[in-house]
Amino acid sequence: MNEIKVGLLGFGTIGTGVAKLLATNADLIAAKVGAPVTLKKIADLDITTDRGISVPAGVLTTNADEVLTDPEISVVIELIGGYNPAKAFVLKAIENGKHVVTANKALLALHGAEIYAAAARKGVEVLFEAAVGGGIPVISALRGNMAANNFSTVFGILNGTCNYILTRMTKEGVDFADVLRNAQELGYAEADPTFDVEGVDTAHKLALLVSLCFGTRVNFDDIHTEGISSLSSVDIKFARDFGYKIKLLAIGKRDADGVEARVHPTMIPVSNPLADVDGVFNAIRFTGDFIGPVMFYGRGAGMDPTASAVAGDIIDIARNIMTGIGRRAAPLGYGDNAVVTLPIKPMGSIEGKYYLRFSAVDKPGVLAKISGVLGKYDISIESMVQSARMAGEEVPIVIMTHEAREEYVRKALDEIDTFDIITQKSRLIRIEDNLE
Repeated sequence: MNEIKVGLLGFGTIGTGVAKLLATNADLIAAKVGAPVTLKKIADLDITTDRGISVPAGVLTTNADEVLTDPEISVVIELIGGYNPAKAFVLKAIENGKHVVTANKALLALHGAEIYAAAARKGVEVLFEAAVGGGIPVISALRGNMAANNFSTVFGILNGTCNYILTRMTKEGVDFADVLRNAQELGYAEADPTFDVEGVDTAHKLALLVSLCFGTRVNFDDIHTEGISSLSSVDIKFARDFGYKIKLLAIGKRDADGVEARVHPTMIPVSNPLADVDGVFNAIRFTGDFIGPVMFYGRGAGMDPTASAVAGDIIDIARNIMTGIGRRAAPLGYGDNAVVTLPIKPMGSIEGKYYLRFSAVDKPGVLAKISGVLGKYDISIESMVQSARMAGEEVPIVIMTHEAREEYVRKALDEIDTFDIITQKSRLIRIEDNLE
């Protein structure tokens, strides 16, 4: 083949970055593929706004079908985002025998099984390196060099917006709302930051990582998801005093009883490398049976890193095309019939250590009442701090527990919160001491 032609759906920030990269590094890409890779068509609803890049006449179109049905286009790059019309476009591209490259973690987290099955029937590739970790080559590593490992855990800091906010809260002692407002002004957070700060974006990415690591289908609704909007600078200070940092952590674990898949604020020891991942950076840490612990670190979002990941997938597919290979591997790195449905453990069955903060009136007998309820639910106390009053007659009481079952911790807090000595809803943050 003398030339490989690709089509792009979505000419926003990432789409612009991909177009720039393919043009700027055209000679390098051709040298690595063995043939030129040409961007033949770009489809977007807005083809008049200046993106800072010039494209040849006739490349831009508002009609997605000019990409999806063009017999010369071998690879369709989907960068629209969201569920619709992205899903319909991806399925139509596959039905027309085209390979697909996408950065759309939300689409794959909810509709991946249908898309992968369609690709298997047509013998085409679906690659999505840019869907997790931006430019960090984590998915290709899982499908490639680390594929021979059984993985027991995956931990990830997967959202730059949340990590930026938590870094500022930790270093400067400022409250969530103030940092969020500043992050929006700087462009690190969207005008509507819900998907980021409530953990949804992270959960989409975790769904993909759990599938890749453990070879299982994941129902996105089964992933326990909490965000950082309710975190207080008070909790971050106490965490530091106990030798921890708080991160929004994606957690995947597999054992004989099933799979844990959860996203929530988590206290991790300051000595762990993940604790040093600050600002808008991402990190993903795996443990394989032969490779042991491995951590990937880098910029998890942005035009250039994400465009780099998209282009890497394009090159991977282009090399296959050059050698006459239609579909070298299934999207999740497992044979199509080898992906199984493993049970996702309900959150109540999880066992771990907990940070508990109570706001109580300053009077005798408070500690005895709280510790009595904890003991009733078989929750033992590792350490406890009672600080000076926060405001008025309130006093914060902080308890670090030994291993306890989440179901019982929740029941204990519900009971304690009914006491008239408790002035605010009690606060729970999970602790992960062992991140191997």
